[in-house]
Amino acid sequence: MVVFAGRSGSNTTPEERFERLLELPPSAKLVYRVLQENAPQTQRQVREEALLPARTTRDALTKLKQQELVAERLYVPDARKRLYDPLPTARPDDATE
Repeated sequence: MVVFAGRSGSNTTPEERFERLLELPPSAKLVYRVLQENAPQTQRQVREEALLPARTTRDALTKLKQQELVAERLYVPDARKRLYDPLPTARPDDATE
């Protein structure tokens, strides 16, 4: 069996993901928000809705994946593309209300 070190998205809480989201640049936050509204989406769909350049969108999605804030899966109609879904986040103070 092979075990990889690092964070696992299934072991993080929505509050931890929210804290990570706060540390990202505005473009990544915008991409995350677009995905929250209309997920799943391809990179092109996100780019068109967010009105961002391709490179900025690609960079934002990479940062979101690295911080385990989005899930990436195969886009069946075109295997060269991927679909992105946001993982749930929650403000730390929302849990106490």
